Amino acid sequence: MTAPLDLPLQYQARLIARGAISAVELTQAALDRISARDGISRAVVDLNAGALALAREIDEMPAEQRPPLAGLAFGVKDIIDVAGQPTRCGSHTHDASPAQDATAVARLRQAGMIPLAKLATYEYALTGPAWDQPNPPARNPWNPDHITGGSSSGSAAAVAAGMMRVALGTDTGGSIRAPAAYCGIVGLKPTHGLVPDAGCFPLSPSLDVIGPLAGCVADAALVLDAIAPGAGAMRKIGQDIKGMKIAYGRDWFADDPRCDPALLQGLDDTCAALSLLGAQIHLTPLPAYDRLEAAGTVILQAEALTTHRTPLSQNYDKYGVDARRNLLTGAVPDDADIARARQIGLEFRAAVDVIFADHAAILLPTTLGPAPAFADFADGPVWTAMRTLPFNLSGHPALSLPCGLAANGLPLGCQLVTRHKDEATLCQIGHALEQAVLPLPRPL
Repeated sequence: MTAPLDLPLQYQARLIARGAISAVELTQAALDRISARDGISRAVVDLNAGALALAREIDEMPAEQRPPLAGLAFGVKDIIDVAGQPTRCGSHTHDASPAQDATAVARLRQAGMIPLAKLATYEYALTGPAWDQPNPPARNPWNPDHITGGSSSGSAAAVAAGMMRVALGTDTGGSIRAPAAYCGIVGLKPTHGLVPDAGCFPLSPSLDVIGPLAGCVADAALVLDAIAPGAGAMRKIGQDIKGMKIAYGRDWFADDPRCDPALLQGLDDTCAALSLLGAQIHLTPLPAYDRLEAAGTVILQAEALTTHRTPLSQNYDKYGVDARRNLLTGAVPDDADIARARQIGLEFRAAVDVIFADHAAILLPTTLGPAPAFADFADGPVWTAMRTLPFNLSGHPALSLPCGLAANGLPLGCQLVTRHKDEATLCQIGHALEQAVLPLPRPL
């Protein structure tokens, strides 16, 4: 029998609503999982000491007064404020004690969900893994010798390890989607600006987005609709995709020597699965990738240095070595470089919108291979091959889904992209695909 904690959120909510399980029992099950599994995953940096009390309040509430997601647990990346818990941003230089929730957290509370834990992140969501931060790096539940991806590292590990069904993360260049791909779960980057960012420590405001990492597409959609009312992410789930035109950006990765052979096969197999569901797949060229990644990096680094310039000058030695080096690269671009980068982003957005005039979605990989080993980072940060940052530049919503396993047994991920504010179609296609293919085995 499937444990209640491993059921999709909708099913957990139904169990609580009909009294088959209490909110306290479900919360305790999650706490027990953390106790049993986090010694390996190292995802949790602070437990909510009041979680069981919140669950007890829900159980004592008349059933007709309970909000729709009453009693369901979620985790929070530790750059997002949770009232009563510290926000440390994975750094020795930041130790805030917020009195208020971030807007996204407050909205999940209003829906009845319980913030269970703050989760590990790379320092200020910058770079990692690193060992000079307050907590050791989160480890991949599939193989603890491998990273989970950054910087929503703890959020991905916690969900993949089954400690909770959903966690909030942030995505500036792929930090929801890449960890989701590396950990065999779902990661949803919403349209830029759809989710309020109040209460979230910024990295690059032009690119930053808050979104869910989750056990399935429906879980991600349910949470997105709670943190972005009106998004309608659940609206089309369960509808078929027959007749939809989907662009396949195969030229963006197929000839890249860093592309894992199993990933190419997995993406081609994904196209076959979509075709069997009635979608029409069209090979579609996209603008050159490297130029887009370079433009996004210029904007990200310049804006990150703007945020950190004063605290970096005041607490230079307290920043981690990799974080310092990363931030200082933001001093290289001048105003003309940044203006050119923004123009490249606008041109890319226009080019993608032309594709969406005839297609419902674009299919791409998330990363070009499985999670690297920690040993690969012995000499410092390594830029891993991804296909994510351009959609932070353009602001389009994107969804990472599992896409099979590499030869070493680690997960691979594919990515769907849709029009601005069309999370409904994004989740419709993602859910249909998820239902059509065999699920990955559990990592634990």
